[in-house]
Amino acid sequence: MTSFLGEFDCKLDSKSRFLLPGGLRKQIDPSAKEQFVLNRGFEGCLVLYPLNEWEKITSKLKNLNLFVAKNRSFYRQFHNGATAISLDSNARVLVPKSLMKFSGIDKEAVLFAYADRIEVWAKDKYEEVMDQDADAFAALAEDVMGGLEDTDS
Repeated sequence: MTSFLGEFDCKLDSKSRFLLPGGLRKQIDPSAKEQFVLNRGFEGCLVLYPLNEWEKITSKLKNLNLFVAKNRSFYRQFHNGATAISLDSNARVLVPKSLMKFSGIDKEAVLFAYADRIEVWAKDKYEEVMDQDADAFAALAEDVMGGLEDTDS
């Protein structure tokens, strides 16, 4: 599994394109062949998946029983807005208008890379989401990580 890392500020041009930073391009598995899927994410961001990672996720979704209403609903919502994207010759990503509207991205974006995906945020929305005080983050860390055992000892 790919494990992306990094946070990158980007500017969008007048055609709604942003340059995929070299630091991120170097982390992408060559098997993705500069092919991506851009999709709606949670909390109002977009998610850029290298095609090979998207295929791993969608292969898991094929196991959902689509006779179950909540599974159909999730499947539809998850794929809502999903768009195949190729980098252009200058390593730029074109963001479709519908996804620009959904995310509120205008001229500035933040790419937040983790696990198998790259979140694409409107800069102001990202700053708002990440603007937690240290005590709130400490409580969240305890909640999420507190029950995990240390396997390295």
